[in-house]
Amino acid sequence: MNNIENKKILLIICGGISAYKSLEIIRLLKKKGACVKTILTKSAKEFVTPLSVASLSQEKVYDDLFSHENESEMDHISLSRWSDLILVAPATANTIFKLSSGSSDDLASTVILASNKDVFLVPAMNVRMWEHTSTKENLKKLMNFGYQIIGPEIGDMACGEYGQGKMTEPVEIVGSIELYFSNLKKNNNFKALVTAGPTHEYIDPVRYISNRSSGKQGHEIAKSLKKNGFETTLISGPTNLEPISGINQINVNSAEEMFKAVLNCLPTDVAIFSAAVSDFKIKNKEKYKIKKKESMNLHLEKNIDILNHISKHNSLRPKLVIGFAAETNNLNEHAKKKLTEKNCDWIIANDVSDNTIGFGSNFNEVSIFYKNMRYEKLPKMKKTFLADNIVKKVISHLN
Repeated sequence: MNNIENKKILLIICGGISAYKSLEIIRLLKKKGACVKTILTKSAKEFVTPLSVASLSQEKVYDDLFSHENESEMDHISLSRWSDLILVAPATANTIFKLSSGSSDDLASTVILASNKDVFLVPAMNVRMWEHTSTKENLKKLMNFGYQIIGPEIGDMACGEYGQGKMTEPVEIVGSIELYFSNLKKNNNFKALVTAGPTHEYIDPVRYISNRSSGKQGHEIAKSLKKNGFETTLISGPTNLEPISGINQINVNSAEEMFKAVLNCLPTDVAIFSAAVSDFKIKNKEKYKIKKKESMNLHLEKNIDILNHISKHNSLRPKLVIGFAAETNNLNEHAKKKLTEKNCDWIIANDVSDNTIGFGSNFNEVSIFYKNMRYEKLPKMKKTFLADNIVKKVISHLN
């Protein structure tokens, strides 16, 4: 079955001797029914002409960030939004460096930086450039950012040397893209549930017990699941975040409301409990606002443990149950204990005593603990990219 038909591919061609292969990529994509738009970097025009690219793609070629004609017809933001996928082939060492440093000095890098779509890089360069430490570090950064890498291959190079750095053949590149869309199609059969944000446990009509959770990580995970084809429901406590298009979002206040909403959304294939649910609630909430006193005692009682309940009830239990652990000390010890006691498949733990990650931050640094007691630590990265990393692991597990 052809999974590329009617897909919109934005092909970015960079300057390198392998740029001629991009013409074959366009031909193969068009043959499979894809719509292909192209961006040529300034150096790419030294290897392939805009006319040859336009002839094959049957679309206008974009090359200048500040072209009045381009910006009035389709600016760099909408060009990114138009596509289902962005393919950079060939991706030179210079391009890889620019992207890893967040540079946006031309149309190609600006579109990629502004993109909300998956980006595939097809590296092509001399073997020594490929093996250079800086290239490896830059690629590692990009993979942490969520970029997909195709190749390179080992073989004879135009410079006469032999080794790794040769651009992957067009038929294999198109095959990788076809597999990507095939997996997205498979993921359409999966249902996902995500909880996010804090809960508010009211003391009286105006005061409540809560925590510093912003809900950002859970919202990013829900976005990534939706982007990857999952039918996604997000149950969110009170946050300042905008609703996410295409996602069924249920807004709640208290832990009890969140629990009822979770039950109503089951069964699902995967449930990711990233919400910072209050452990306690007020035993007797006051009907009216409490007036100022010298002191006041609050009578608390335990809230239901949503993660624990769902994870231990086989009739309701999703195939994959993932909990979050926000810790301030002994992270590994507490995460492993939570994994066992709550019968989770995975626990994702982070140190919220560090104000540069976790609560309120756009960055996070986590360790993932698996049921087989294996664990891995992921480097500090934006919550968007971390969400993509987690969802990739979810897809791999479910498939």
